[in-house]
Amino acid sequence: MQTYRLGHTGPDVSAIGLGCMGMSGMYGPADRAESIATIHAALDSGINLLDTGDFYGMGHNEMLIGEALKGRRREDAVISVKFGALRDPAGGWSGIDARPVAVKNFLAYTLQRLGVDYIDIYRPARLDPNVPIEDTVGAIADLIEAGYVKHIGLSEVGADTISRAAAVAPIVDLQIEYSLISRGIEDRILPTTRELGISITAYGVLSRGLISGHWQKGQATAGDFRTHSPRFQDGNIDQNLALVEKLREIAQAKSVSVAQIAIAWVATKGKDIVPLIGARRRDRLSEALGSRAVDLSPEDFAAIERAIPKDAAAGGRYPEHMLQHMDSEK
Repeated sequence: MQTYRLGHTGPDVSAIGLGCMGMSGMYGPADRAESIATIHAALDSGINLLDTGDFYGMGHNEMLIGEALKGRRREDAVISVKFGALRDPAGGWSGIDARPVAVKNFLAYTLQRLGVDYIDIYRPARLDPNVPIEDTVGAIADLIEAGYVKHIGLSEVGADTISRAAAVAPIVDLQIEYSLISRGIEDRILPTTRELGISITAYGVLSRGLISGHWQKGQATAGDFRTHSPRFQDGNIDQNLALVEKLREIAQAKSVSVAQIAIAWVATKGKDIVPLIGARRRDRLSEALGSRAVDLSPEDFAAIERAIPKDAAAGGRYPEHMLQHMDSEK
């Protein structure tokens, strides 16, 4: 597995990372044994970047990863953790808390759930509108000095916030959605991260399964985020699945899957971009790993651009009320 350094000062990570969110119910029920087997298969294949959030399943995801890592060398995994999202007992969302005192509190629980004594990359899940980013980053820098954290990351913030954060302490990566149908970072965010030497860890490269080539209408079940996602709603889903069929024609001509060509497109956008694959099963992980062998020619890129032009998707990547509070959308 090829590796890249995150930013100028970050760790060396595999060319593909494993996003573990879906193993904790965000996309409907997941099989615990299969989830752990998938994490093991990822590590055995050379993937070392494991991404989670302390609010995924209200701590379930961290405990799952902790169980999967038992008996393995700590240094074989680069653990990336998001914090700050507040949940309620019903599973609802209650805002963001990125105060310095909260940062240290969240980390204490994360270390316990994961069963480790440090986190490789620690990042606020979103910008707290009530707390200057400088204060949040400064608190993580204190945790680095104390030995509990190795590196600082950001998530879903805009160009101005990235610049302000980087003025306080080194930022190794920005985690943000990036795919064939979510290309907003290309305007201001990606030029800013490249100017500052900050990598991108791209989630949603398959747009929550929409452009995986496997999604069918009516597939979402209770508890699945996609039941609320605009791109999966009536009036949008048919247009978006039509884009997938255009991509399927290109993939079939190259004897690869739709998912593989979509992942390869993101991966070949730059050595500073690392796709996070949200595989919950070993077969999906194996398919994603196959994207490493997909070679896209200039003619392929042109064909993909014709099939799925920028802004071709119908519907936003999050519900409107959520987009209004996302710094990356401003």
